Amino acid sequence: MSKTSRTRSKVRLSRALGVALTPKAARALEKRPYAPGQHGRTRRKTDSDFAVRLREKQRLRAQYGLREKQLRITFEEARRHPGLTGENLVELLEMRLDALVLRAGFARSTSQARQFVVHRHIMVDGKIVDRPSFRVKPGQTIQVKQRSEELEPFQVAAAGGHLDVLPKVPGYLSSDAATLTAKLERRPKRAEVPVTCEVQLVVEYYAAR
Repeated sequence: MSKTSRTRSKVRLSRALGVALTPKAARALEKRPYAPGQHGRTRRKTDSDFAVRLREKQRLRAQYGLREKQLRITFEEARRHPGLTGENLVELLEMRLDALVLRAGFARSTSQARQFVVHRHIMVDGKIVDRPSFRVKPGQTIQVKQRSEELEPFQVAAAGGHLDVLPKVPGYLSSDAATLTAKLERRPKRAEVPVTCEVQLVVEYYAAR
């Protein structure tokens, strides 16, 4: 799939789910805040309970760029933790390395953050980590590899070029764009995580499966 086709696909998916997955999708949603297609403006009025739960699960999955199996595994882990399963789920997802690379402002989208990790541009506590699903622990430091700092995408990030399209860096993460360094200060709390999702509906979706 070409880059243009992938971009169009992300925009369509964003409109279908009602959540911006890329900066371009955010602009498209401002202009057309409804699902694509002939019946995009009215289709959701007749959605069943199952459809509503399914869409909410898809929204969460899309925002983290996960495969269904990955989300299901994390959900099962969240169930085993004390506390509310839905909140646990988001908190666990938010500690993924690719998610934190995005939150720190080093990338413009989840897909770009994942690409940076896979291409071995990102280090955790001084060691290269190439698994986007790597779970960062509180106290660990994330930084761009020194040899990668001169690449254009990271130069843009270091200059604050993503500040206009990304949410404010959340309180559980400290980030220094100029040095391309961030630190997970503590475990995220659901209320702080800049993700659009009714997590209880995701829990209900999996509970019924």
